[in-house]
Amino acid sequence: MATPGPRKAPLVLALLLAAVVAAAFIPQAALAASGGVMGGRSSSSSKYTRSSSSGSERNSYYSSRTTYVSVGTPAPPSVATDVGEGPGTVFWMVAIGLVLLVAAAVYRCRPRTTVVKLQVALLGWAKPFQQELNEIAERVRASNKPSYKLMLTETICSLSRHKDCCVFSSLSVDVKNGMDSWEEHFDEISMEERSKFDEETLYSLEGIKRTKEYSKKQDGSRNEYIVVTIIVAANGALEFPKITRPADLEAVVKKLNSIRAGDIWGIHILWTPQEENDVLTEEKLLADYPHLRPHYDD
Repeated sequence: MATPGPRKAPLVLALLLAAVVAAAFIPQAALAASGGVMGGRSSSSSKYTRSSSSGSERNSYYSSRTTYVSVGTPAPPSVATDVGEGPGTVFWMVAIGLVLLVAAAVYRCRPRTTVVKLQVALLGWAKPFQQELNEIAERVRASNKPSYKLMLTETICSLSRHKDCCVFSSLSVDVKNGMDSWEEHFDEISMEERSKFDEETLYSLEGIKRTKEYSKKQDGSRNEYIVVTIIVAANGALEFPKITRPADLEAVVKKLNSIRAGDIWGIHILWTPQEENDVLTEEKLLADYPHLRPHYDD
């Protein structure tokens, strides 16, 4: 059987070299995007200082009742009755009942915090929304609860103005019990979303702001999408509807905006691309935000 002659080898190498050169000079869509983040959060210690006095009163009340039962006069020996119960048995049944009531009350009074992550993808022609987020980051320094509320309201108002461009969204709601479990969860979500940026070109957290020039060269590609992520930690166990239609998204943002300033423990808002001429392609959108789901018309 004939084998390729040595003359074909230079031809193959020339074709491979031509392919490499062509790939280098053909404009490629940017697969990475710049990102911005703004917001802040309170610590668990500051959160629970406000409720310490009322909690002390409840604990004192329950403690006094429990002490009265435990150090009272010993019950006399049980005397069997016709139904097989004596005064001692009734006493201990009452004591156990009181203990169970106290335990149930303490369980119900446990502090709860809801951590919400709302993610929305808008069509790339919603450039004004991107610019408005940059302006909010410039105007609002989130260092306390009133500023958290202001940042949330301003972002939701801007998003509502561009609701016709919202095509995908996802929502996660986690209710945390205890003193500080919400903080770890909140920070974990924020770091996960920030790590998706190729470069964090705008940072404005806890009243500290810094900017960075985007180092990637723009190729003039048309921007396809803008993604905004709203992370909120709020007091209580909050419930939100599942998002399948544009009307559901509107209901969710209204619910978020209804949270009182005093109940907001933290807010982080992230968006990409942050640079005006940067590109977020459909390829990167599908790779980095797999939980986004399309909206269906009513």
